[in-house]
Amino acid sequence: MGRFPLLAIAMWSLSLSVCVFPDTASAQLKQNYYANICPNVENIVRGVVNTKFKQTFVTVPATLRLFFHDCFVQGCDASVIISSTGSNTAEKDHPDNLSLAGDGFDTVIKAKAEVDKNPTCRNKVSCADILTMATRDVIALSGGPSYAVELGRLDGLSSTSASVNGKLPQPTFNLDKLNSLFAAKGLSQTDMIALSAAHTLGFSHCSKFANRIYNFSRENPVDPTLDKTYAAQLQSMCPKNVDPRIAIDMDPTTPKKFDNVYYQNLQQGKGLFTSDEVLFTDSRSKPTVNTWASSSTAFQTAFVQAITKLGRVGVKTGKNGNIRRDCSVFN
Repeated sequence: MGRFPLLAIAMWSLSLSVCVFPDTASAQLKQNYYANICPNVENIVRGVVNTKFKQTFVTVPATLRLFFHDCFVQGCDASVIISSTGSNTAEKDHPDNLSLAGDGFDTVIKAKAEVDKNPTCRNKVSCADILTMATRDVIALSGGPSYAVELGRLDGLSSTSASVNGKLPQPTFNLDKLNSLFAAKGLSQTDMIALSAAHTLGFSHCSKFANRIYNFSRENPVDPTLDKTYAAQLQSMCPKNVDPRIAIDMDPTTPKKFDNVYYQNLQQGKGLFTSDEVLFTDSRSKPTVNTWASSSTAFQTAFVQAITKLGRVGVKTGKNGNIRRDCSVFN
């Protein structure tokens, strides 16, 4: 008879753990995860990122974007780094991923090689965690906040082009579409607005915003929410039959600095994509844009919270993952 209260307690504690940890995988993530496995791992990765950064600034937006595109598809599991084979078209070869710059992949692969040179660390640090650390490091190198990263992810066991369909935000999205896509990953509107500031760095191909400067609507060929001078600049940099390989800075003011100028640009009608400018033109998100445009500290705090939450999405544990020996190939 005495067993039943114990069973009830066990069931209650089980239900409690399900409530507290709806995503049990993210519950295993922790800061200093490698303290007793590969104590120097964060310094090793940071050293490689520093070297790569000195070679090319593209390392910064390329790594940040790689992290985002990885986490949003099958979770933060480095599946975006897998190369395609004769029998499988991998995530990286989906049309939405073809513009991911090679420097992001190269950063992770070089960092993994450096980590594995250390006998203590060899085959003990996942590519997914290396990408997470490298992302934090490039943000700090470009003037953004440095923050403690949660680690303990395994690498994913599948990577297909088909899995990318409908998972990534498009430059034409309005606020409702952005919010629903982010909500599916457990991210709030505030998180979405904070993570959108990744567009303070990097570049875009002209085709991604050409509709805003040439054929927005029958009445307005140029999107009326675009600043007129900025629209003219975009037209001069991206003429109608421009080489599709031409790319321009997404932040026209401080393109190599991770800062809150992104939000100040939106206030001035200088958001490059519809999905950027809508954050200011929609009354539901406008107050957040205004707050962060005037407070770098408030923005950075929100960004760290948002990117930490993003890093918990779809984390692989146990039989659902492993530690890849080569980040671009399944074991």
